[in-house]
Amino acid sequence: MPHTTGCHPAEAPVDSLLAACQIERGRRSGPGGQHRNKVETAIRIRHEPTGVSAEATERRSQEENRQVAIGRLRLNLALRVRSVRAVDQVPSPLWRTRATAAGRLSISPRHPDFPALLAEALDLLETSGWEPRTAAERLGVTASQLIRLLKLEPQALVLLNSQRQQRGLHRLQ
Repeated sequence: MPHTTGCHPAEAPVDSLLAACQIERGRRSGPGGQHRNKVETAIRIRHEPTGVSAEATERRSQEENRQVAIGRLRLNLALRVRSVRAVDQVPSPLWRTRATAAGRLSISPRHPDFPALLAEALDLLETSGWEPRTAAERLGVTASQLIRLLKLEPQALVLLNSQRQQRGLHRLQ
C-alpha cells in the first residue's frame, strides 16, 4: 500500500499517529477471571488513512494495552505501508543515529524506533527492486546487516522473499 505524504506513518510521533486513528475499547473473554470481564481493558487501534489496525488484550491495564497496541500498530504500518523517499532523504537522520561508519546497525526489536527503521529499510528495498545490496548501499550499511534487521521481524523477511519470488529472484535465508 503506497503512502506519499510526509513521513512514513510508523515514524510519526504518537500524538500525530493517534490523531489519524480510531481507538476502540472493549472487554475480552478468556483467562483472567473476574478482573478481565468487569473492565474494558482491550484496545483496538485502526489507522484510518491506511486501514491498518492492531490490538492488545493480554494486560489487565487499559494503558498498558494501549501502549502495546500502539507498538503493534507501528510495526503493522512498517510492514504494510510503503512510502516514497526522496534520494536526498536517504538515509534518514534516525537511521544515521543507528548505523555506524563500519556499516553496522544497532537496534532491538523492542525499541520504539524499530518500526520506523524497518519501514525505511522496506521502503528502500522496494525502490531497489527488493535487492538487499542496492538498498544497503543507499542506507550506508552492509547487506548482511540489512538482512539481520529484517530477521528481527520474521514477517519482514517473509515480505522480502515473497516480493523476490514474484520477480523471479532467489529466496534469502
